[in-house]
Amino acid sequence: MSLPKAELHVHIEGTLEPELVMACAQRNSVDLPFRSVEELRARYVFDDLQSFLDLYYLAMDVLQVARDFTEVADGYLARAAAQGVRHAEIFFDPQAHLVRGVPLREVVDGLVASLRTSEQRFGVSTRLIACFLRDKGPQAAEETWEALQPHLEHIDGVGLDSAEVGYPPEDFRGVFERARAAGLHLVAHAGEEGPPAYVWQALDTLGVERVDHGVRSVEDPELVRRLARDRTPLTVCPLSNVRLRTVAALDEHRLPELVDAGVLATINSDDPAYFGGYAGDNFDAVQRDLGFSDAALREFAANSFRASFLPEEQRAAYLREL
Repeated sequence: MSLPKAELHVHIEGTLEPELVMACAQRNSVDLPFRSVEELRARYVFDDLQSFLDLYYLAMDVLQVARDFTEVADGYLARAAAQGVRHAEIFFDPQAHLVRGVPLREVVDGLVASLRTSEQRFGVSTRLIACFLRDKGPQAAEETWEALQPHLEHIDGVGLDSAEVGYPPEDFRGVFERARAAGLHLVAHAGEEGPPAYVWQALDTLGVERVDHGVRSVEDPELVRRLARDRTPLTVCPLSNVRLRTVAALDEHRLPELVDAGVLATINSDDPAYFGGYAGDNFDAVQRDLGFSDAALREFAANSFRASFLPEEQRAAYLREL
């Protein structure tokens, strides 16, 4: 689907295609428990979020120096642009690299080397969002916030991701307050595997502007009414929800209920190298399996620009393309 769109929920580490995993492993002398692209791809069968994260962090070991991060970002931008993405607000996980001994400067400099010219080279404007790994706890998030201070000029927002169950958003109130005071945008994963209560906490305790995933909100009618009334965007990732068993099959996804209730939903890829599709593939999938019309897809695309952190005049310019 080449319809002009923004992507608001994509983890740059999750765009690491198997071919680049193997190339970086060889270049950086990283020993992996798989020896070929085919062997790695064969592992892309997941029982839940944690089974995915185990492989995700293992493959991430190959990212060692700035060049690696630049190549990952370039690869994502090329694929996204080919599927109509005109703006991308990209997540990265500082802690996942710091814990491996990779200096944060290597990560940020590598990403920025790609993103600062993304509009000229790929026709894709970009923003960068640093996410805290909720399963590492609030103290580690605070330490990560301090480590990010020299790099804030390159960072537009903070988020909260990784294993959700057992790690409520309210635990991270302090670090989100500091990010808000610094003028950064706020988002958080909630309501993917976690309950609707986590979405409430993300809204009322963290003060997020968007909820990442949020699909379990449908279990709480009052929450759905709140989301619709406040026009709080959800960054839904349909193929991810299927691959991580949030839903058994795409035709059982509850996205149509959210749309019918007036919730501002967007369509995104999450970790496309692992989940079988980039942004345009997700658009195609919801039309094929959920019966959304061409007009509905245009509305999803329009919502993606409306929900972005772009200045109003730039959002309007992208909307005119639709």
